[in-house]
Amino acid sequence: MAAETRCPLSPTLPAGLCLEVSRHPLTMRQVVNLVVAIERLKGSRKEMALGGQCSGENFLNIMMDDVIEVINLPEGRARRNQFTRTGQYEVSISDSQKKSLVLLRDSMELHALTLQGGNSHRKVHLNMSTYVHPSPVTEAQPVALGIKGTDMYLSCQQEGDKPTLHLEEVQDRQTLMGVASESDMTRFLFYKSDSGVSLSTLASARFPSWFISTAEDNDMPVEMCQRTANRYISFHMQRKI
Repeated sequence: MAAETRCPLSPTLPAGLCLEVSRHPLTMRQVVNLVVAIERLKGSRKEMALGGQCSGENFLNIMMDDVIEVINLPEGRARRNQFTRTGQYEVSISDSQKKSLVLLRDSMELHALTLQGGNSHRKVHLNMSTYVHPSPVTEAQPVALGIKGTDMYLSCQQEGDKPTLHLEEVQDRQTLMGVASESDMTRFLFYKSDSGVSLSTLASARFPSWFISTAEDNDMPVEMCQRTANRYISFHMQRKI
């Protein structure tokens, strides 16, 4: 009688049944998935299937259920420490006093001012990228804010003794597709929280108690502040269709 051929990955599987890895090299996560899947196939449901109590099609379903279950769980854990981008849309923005944001290219600053008549073309529009929070504990939506028609993004960094708002050029936008929660790239992320019907605040992801804000006076720089400051931190954001 010819010798039975056993699977090198799992010798306990019956003759003629084997697991094969078709993609290489394996990542550590894939190795863990494979080992756990094999161990599950050694369990009681496999014994039931091999004992002739279910059809080949049902046995395949059992195998796939086990493999899919163990693959999905580590994938979620692998992304636990990363903000993952989910989409992007254009918004127009003005503060609660209806002042519009304008880009001053000479100083590369955003100012908030009341636009009159034919000056509406100066109003800044933002490309707002949305993200999945790695461990959502609030209703705030993580976002990145890019100025439409440029490579400039708003960022919040420590300067001196307090966080400050900057405009930074991001030439490779792929770097913002996924942002590790402990990385320096979190300076580009803000927590958008809706208040009321049409107002939202934008808090720094790196410094959550600091908000993008505008001054009471007209034509003043947009800056970071805390709630106790005498500044406006709420904005109207209208999504462009």
